[in-house]
Amino acid sequence: MTDAERSIHDLFDLHGRVAIVTGAAGWLGSAMSRALAEAGAQVVVTSRDPARAADFAATLPGDGHVGLGFQMDYADSIPEFVAQVVRQKKRIDILVNNAYGGTAPSIDTATAEDFDRAYHTGVTSYFLLAREVVFHLRQRRAPGSIINIGSMYGVVASYPDAYTGLGINSPPNYHGVKGGIIHLTRHLAVYWAADRVRVNVISPGPFPSPRVKDAMPEFIERLEAKTPLGRMGMPEELKGITVLLASDAGSYITGQNILVDGGWTAW
Repeated sequence: MTDAERSIHDLFDLHGRVAIVTGAAGWLGSAMSRALAEAGAQVVVTSRDPARAADFAATLPGDGHVGLGFQMDYADSIPEFVAQVVRQKKRIDILVNNAYGGTAPSIDTATAEDFDRAYHTGVTSYFLLAREVVFHLRQRRAPGSIINIGSMYGVVASYPDAYTGLGINSPPNYHGVKGGIIHLTRHLAVYWAADRVRVNVISPGPFPSPRVKDAMPEFIERLEAKTPLGRMGMPEELKGITVLLASDAGSYITGQNILVDGGWTAW
């Protein structure tokens, strides 16, 4: 190792950094939050329910984690939320835009309101929160990392036969929103590169919750048949990529959509 080359432990180390994770107490958000905490970051946990956020923050390893109630539905609250985090933690280095509050209509029943709500929570609010964090980073003249959570369904269409007859939808508003955030990420990455802010997307493939697995075993079997690895993803399989993109280990990665999908989009 040369004098200039940093060790792998140093590159992945997040001690001294503060990360905001929206929707942090959910099925995937909780694993990503634990990953950042395990790497040394202080995590600001957000949830619509302040008590849930605080309870989850208390379970994270390490010190300095806080739980805050925050609803991305209300765009006007974003500047004050970021200011509150800065008052409490003195800095923000990492943002994981994970929260989503869209509905799940079918193609035949989706309304304009379904699209408006999904777009507001999954694109508009992602942008406004990211921009507010960038304003803070500019003021500090500090580098940062923004990670938006997309989906393989922002890249490919779903298979109709995976859903037929099961009473479950592949919502058109979800597909539209996730495709939108993937391209918006590319746009932001090139504009914010001059600020030393990296912007990337993690797009999970099939990561059904235990509730879905238990209630719809036939649906899970259909999804597994369409996944080259032949199984569903587990939340811990998002931990490595989250820390990579948040840390100096990913310092030359920006504007990318990284699919974690068991090979689904490789067919």
